[in-house]
Amino acid sequence: MRFPVTRPVRHMACFAATVFRRFLAALMLCLGLLQLSPNAQAADIGQLKVERAEDGVYLSANVRFELPMPVEDALVKGIAMFFVIEADIYQSRWYWTDRRVASAARTIRLAYQPLTRVWRVNIVNGVVQGSSGLRATLNQNYDSLTDALSAVQRLSSWRVADNADLEPDATYKLDFSYSLDLSQLPRPFQIGVVGQKDWTISAQRTERLQLGAARALSDKTKTAVPLNKEADK
Repeated sequence: MRFPVTRPVRHMACFAATVFRRFLAALMLCLGLLQLSPNAQAADIGQLKVERAEDGVYLSANVRFELPMPVEDALVKGIAMFFVIEADIYQSRWYWTDRRVASAARTIRLAYQPLTRVWRVNIVNGVVQGSSGLRATLNQNYDSLTDALSAVQRLSSWRVADNADLEPDATYKLDFSYSLDLSQLPRPFQIGVVGQKDWTISAQRTERLQLGAARALSDKTKTAVPLNKEADK
């Protein structure tokens, strides 16, 4: 004996099928993007400079890299990319492990708006999770990806420590890192990007700091994003 299929059951089956088809389409798109570029792009940290000013320690750098084709293609389709920059300052101690005295982090979001054909760069203090953390940010629009990427790669007079955190005669080192945060990608993308070299944009550098006397920096060169302080006790 066959029982008739009720309307609610039929609607639920249609809804489930639609959701599955959309998920499958998104997954196929992600897998296709992952195979577009055969080689990974190396990132290089250039012009790294750390200076002591009257109100703190400032870092400037230029991180050079070419966007891998899968990343650029995802951007053009409206998927935002998040870059995380971290700077830790350690005080050298011969009798024990080095002590972290200052820490700063910054998140830069790069996104394309297809309707207006505008590239948008958001800069926020700290490490954020998703666009919801981009409320108090520096925002800038650009007409081309080249100009927007230049803003993403350039750090100018970023305050990473207060003068009170550093002793005048101590020896310090800087650990600096810059990377594309894959955890911020949509879930379907995260399925296949882990371990894929085409989606790896990362650079690290460690330097001994030679901090001289404090000098005055122009207000135009200082970033308005506040300092995110965190240090080992």
